[in-house]
Amino acid sequence: MACQVVTISRCLGAGGEEIARAVAQELGFRYTDEEIIVRAARETGVSPELVAEAEHTPGLITRILENMARTPLAPEGWSGAAMMPANTKTDYESLIARIVREVAKGGNVVIVAHGASIPLAGMSGLLRVLVTGSEGVRAERLALETELDASEARKAIAESDRQRRDYLRRFYDVPQELPTHYDLVLNTDALAAPLATQLVVSATKG
Repeated sequence: MACQVVTISRCLGAGGEEIARAVAQELGFRYTDEEIIVRAARETGVSPELVAEAEHTPGLITRILENMARTPLAPEGWSGAAMMPANTKTDYESLIARIVREVAKGGNVVIVAHGASIPLAGMSGLLRVLVTGSEGVRAERLALETELDASEARKAIAESDRQRRDYLRRFYDVPQELPTHYDLVLNTDALAAPLATQLVVSATKG
């Protein structure tokens, strides 16, 4: 069965965004990352910038929860007049997973980041991809693409990796990310972006 949904998780400096956009273009799928943030912001009544930052800064969830307590949320599949208030940390994290599932239901989409492979596991027509690489190579690539020096790039890579681990624990109770969370793992130390893109596209066709 051909895939209608591709999730791409990526480590900083691995080139995941470039590959994801190329995959979306090749397949004629829409690319989504910011859409998750925008929809969460709309439902919680805060700015998209705050939602994006809160995904990596646990303390900011408190501010979002204050808005959620005042902004009733419609549960998944809701179509009636009653509304569901939310005022716990779990509510916010469940909101992200719900929006990911709603986006995936539309099909023909490449979903980047937000740990999307976890809440969508078991979904028919899904391909879960991880784009990664060694810390050293990713740091070198990041330094070339930005104004960071080598030391700053290494620190940025280490901090991003820490945030990814924390995100999976906080949002999905995943204590350790495993290769088995994905259907395809791409190491861009060895794979150039065009080849990685073609591997993903080929995998979607079964």
